[in-house]
Amino acid sequence: MASESLNVIALISGGKDSFFNLLHCIRHGHRIVALANLFPAVDGANEAVDDDLNSFMYQTVGHEVIPLYAAATGLPLYRQPIRGGALHHERDYDYTSGEHKADETESMLLLLRAIKDRHPEANALCSGAILSTYQRTRVESVAMRLGLTPLAYLWKYPVLPSPVNEVADDAQLLRDMAVAGLDARIIKVASAGLDEGHLWERVSSAEGVNRVKSALRKFGAPQGAALGEGGEFETLVLDGPAWLFKKRINVPEETRRVINEGGGSTWVMLRGAQLQDKHTDADEATSPESSIRSPELFDSKFQSILDRVLSTKTAEYRGEEASGALALRILGNKFSTILEEDDDFLRFSVLAKPSADRTSIEVEMQSIVSQIEGLVSSSSLDTAQITNTTIILRNMADFPKINAEYGKLFPRANPPSRVTISCGHLLPSGFSVMVFLTVPKSGVNPHRNGLHVQSRSYWAPANIGPYSQAIDVALSSKTEQTGLRAIYIAGQIPLIPFSMALPPPSETSHGMQVVLSLQHLWRIGLEMKVQLWTSAVAYFAKSSSPDEMKSNAQAAGLAWRLAHGSPEDDEDDENELDPWDLKYNFQHMTLAGDEQKARARLPDWSTFTLRQQNEPESCIPPFFAAEVEELPRQSTVEWHAHVGLSQIEETSVEIVHHPETTSSCWRAWHVFVRTATATLVYTTLAHVPSRDHESTNWEGLRKELSALYAGSVRALGLTPPVSPTPHLAYIEAVSVTSLWSDVGDAGPSVPFAMIPCHTIWSANGERIKCVAMYKMTLGLPLNE
Repeated sequence: MASESLNVIALISGGKDSFFNLLHCIRHGHRIVALANLFPAVDGANEAVDDDLNSFMYQTVGHEVIPLYAAATGLPLYRQPIRGGALHHERDYDYTSGEHKADETESMLLLLRAIKDRHPEANALCSGAILSTYQRTRVESVAMRLGLTPLAYLWKYPVLPSPVNEVADDAQLLRDMAVAGLDARIIKVASAGLDEGHLWERVSSAEGVNRVKSALRKFGAPQGAALGEGGEFETLVLDGPAWLFKKRINVPEETRRVINEGGGSTWVMLRGAQLQDKHTDADEATSPESSIRSPELFDSKFQSILDRVLSTKTAEYRGEEASGALALRILGNKFSTILEEDDDFLRFSVLAKPSADRTSIEVEMQSIVSQIEGLVSSSSLDTAQITNTTIILRNMADFPKINAEYGKLFPRANPPSRVTISCGHLLPSGFSVMVFLTVPKSGVNPHRNGLHVQSRSYWAPANIGPYSQAIDVALSSKTEQTGLRAIYIAGQIPLIPFSMALPPPSETSHGMQVVLSLQHLWRIGLEMKVQLWTSAVAYFAKSSSPDEMKSNAQAAGLAWRLAHGSPEDDEDDENELDPWDLKYNFQHMTLAGDEQKARARLPDWSTFTLRQQNEPESCIPPFFAAEVEELPRQSTVEWHAHVGLSQIEETSVEIVHHPETTSSCWRAWHVFVRTATATLVYTTLAHVPSRDHESTNWEGLRKELSALYAGSVRALGLTPPVSPTPHLAYIEAVSVTSLWSDVGDAGPSVPFAMIPCHTIWSANGERIKCVAMYKMTLGLPLNE
């Protein structure tokens, strides 16, 4: 799992997090070429002042000690004063705005540019971000502009697996710092519960951790408080392992002066700091590998899933696609209206114009980009509002070339999520790239959230480039908000997050890739508060035989089913500690208040009707596997959950599965989600042919799709929409003729997102000819 060695500039504030992240960089074989620090601009040369800058971005208290780190570590240190202020208070930093040059973030750009002039070999930047998106996105913005790979190994550290056989602890990071030999002292407190008596506490020690947690607990502190993430306290590192710190820093007690700012904020002014020689006999046996803990790759849930997938023989796979009852007890079966599908989104399918020069993939992509700009502009929208895209390539080797052109669409923060696959010769003849995109209609749901982590960490793969891990938008019905939010997550491949490399080849690597990429999907879903997936596909690169692909589909189907678990799994999580322990036992009490204790659940079983909660096998959303030509990075699998839903009310979801509709070859699933203003229905249709490779004309298949969709809706006692059109379809290309019918000068006809596949399979290993997805919105039941 080793990664290539990078040459790292380490941003340091003097605090524990920046130094501990630096230690993790060394742990993974990277070389620190320089230390970088920004300090408050004052009159005189580095004179201490009687107030703290309280920067939004940088720790400044204790800055007078920073110059000693050069001699203490033997690393070159570069410093510049902070210029400007926190002009942009948005969580995500947009450096394209005209006023960004006066923001304090840009001081970092100037400092790092000067360091790169001195150290042109530098190609990475590390910082101590743990939970602060505000800080992380600003560091990433600067790093990417300078061509530096951002490293943030502490990102989401509190949610990562604890050491084996140890109880989860929200202060595990501090305990790991203690094992590493980091000496971090509290030099500022700014929280009720922490007072002057905690100043100079060694927080990177068992005693210090317990004292801080005990003090904060009295005030119901939020997540991350034990780590100082909410500004509860700030620290200064005096020493660390001998393989980094050659000398330690000492600040005599008589030269430390306490400054009380008022409002609960108190800090220590440090004068007279000096270096001391170290006695390193005991440290000489330690090494980065032995003293710096890397969290386990899999958390306990997904390790259990991996064990089950690896131990299950092909013949033992069994499907549990139970049929949901047709009577929608809480939803009713007579609705006032049925609205057209996707009335809140626009969907575009884009190929290069037939007249474009398609001998160059870059020119072909330029034609697509130009069309996307025109389509979005003609709808009174901006490309920044696009939520998600799917890119299909003829050759995956063309990905870097098209990516450069594609990225020009999204100069600002939080570009759309993206799925990228190669379908080889299955694309329309003469075309090498095809793009599908979704964008909310103008004025329908303007408020959007994004997750775009570009730093390497232990949490999930970094998204370096013009795509986000996830985009979250509101769902509407006839421009009226439903209260639901839709989350579109990028396709997830099985990269090891800290190295951004695939697992090494082995007998178990195939199953490992299936489960690891599914864990990435789950972690991002939990971060975005997804409660339910509407459906999912696992793309697989072309297999050597149908039997291999069938086995792939069954393994992924098993992992999908196990990941959903059952309501009892949630109860086990909640009751693994006795309520008395949670309230009174010092070891197990949490820092969070009742509202903050509510953890995200995926799936959130409380959203299902009570009947379905008692039939958990009926609550698993539809899943299938699609065999394509190739996937990014030569990975085996790429998971794509079509829509994640959040802000769902309790007992408002029902999944209805028709094992057979009016035709024995078709299966249908309907996911009903009720809101205060409407009911949304996500439908998945699958065609399971009676014989392999029976040929069907595409136009005939489309008509059959419409008829079957209408029939499945009528079976629910509902009136189907007029002229229903799927928003997405997967088609086994070998069994469908005339898939890309030509319409003259307009080129191939692509009426909606159509993904051509070599084969398609159910979770049970059944061969599927076609999968189509629909969405419709129902008015409120008439009886309400």
